[in-house]
Amino acid sequence: MTPTELLQTAHDVLDKESKALELLANSQDDSFVQAVDVINKTKGRVIVTGMGKSGHVGRKIAASLSSLGTTAYFVHPGEASHGDLGMIEPADVVLALSNSGEAPELSDIIAFCRRFDIKLIGMTARRDSTLARQSDVVLCLPPVEEACPFGMAPTTSTTLMMAWGDALAIALLKMHNFSKDQYKLRHPGGKLGKMMLTVADLMHSGDELPLVSPDIEMGDALVEMSEKGFGCLGIVDKNGDLTGMFTDGDLRRSMTPDLLTKKITEVMTVNPKTVTADMGALDALRIMNTTGKGITGLFVVSGKKPVGLLHLHDCLRAGLA
Repeated sequence: MTPTELLQTAHDVLDKESKALELLANSQDDSFVQAVDVINKTKGRVIVTGMGKSGHVGRKIAASLSSLGTTAYFVHPGEASHGDLGMIEPADVVLALSNSGEAPELSDIIAFCRRFDIKLIGMTARRDSTLARQSDVVLCLPPVEEACPFGMAPTTSTTLMMAWGDALAIALLKMHNFSKDQYKLRHPGGKLGKMMLTVADLMHSGDELPLVSPDIEMGDALVEMSEKGFGCLGIVDKNGDLTGMFTDGDLRRSMTPDLLTKKITEVMTVNPKTVTADMGALDALRIMNTTGKGITGLFVVSGKKPVGLLHLHDCLRAGLA
């Protein structure tokens, strides 16, 4: 195939699938509302199942539901027939995927749901199928052609299943008022985890903070800065408010024979840049990198009072820089 023919193939597949998604969006009915309601009211978990490509989609749907606040597991229908039916509890709801609705591997799960009155949601393209007839709620895919040139390999149909699963996950997220903080708890690793770290997650606090009073002499101030090991000091007044900051850079700029006899207020940086504990760690790192003064530490304040210190090394250890 020529490059032009390859690009045309890609265009044809994507065009067919995008039109199918538009058809799905325009064919919604009360069944989606019913499915969301059944899942929302369940006291158990969502058990997702499916065979072949539908099963692969089902795994993704279960993962998306779980990450967005609805506990879900994937149970392979073949394994279910050999003992994994014991993973399904009466309080659960089963979401079964099958384009034809006639996958024989689903028969034992369907029978198990009916025997123990477990709610069953079927996602299929055929309302007259076994899965549809046995389901409490049917999410029926619109009639579409597979993108496969033989019209057989699951392509367009699995795209629609995936999209419907995403719609379920987002609808339930909104019903549960699932917050960004809750999402963060479920994504501590990888790029997403790093993007969602806050200053509070990385900052030093309490006795670790290098804080001194305005009347301290430089000799004592340097001892304190050395002991704390952050390369900086915060200067706080009698009310506990941060009034200035002294850094290694300030020390280099202030090197004179009489430095040790000066008060720290004579050489400190007044009104230093600060951050808040709820600020994103990446945003704080951006402040360090864009000030043009080689800042390696930022005091974290609540109002005017220092409650923490974020150091560049903390960001490096977290993999942000």
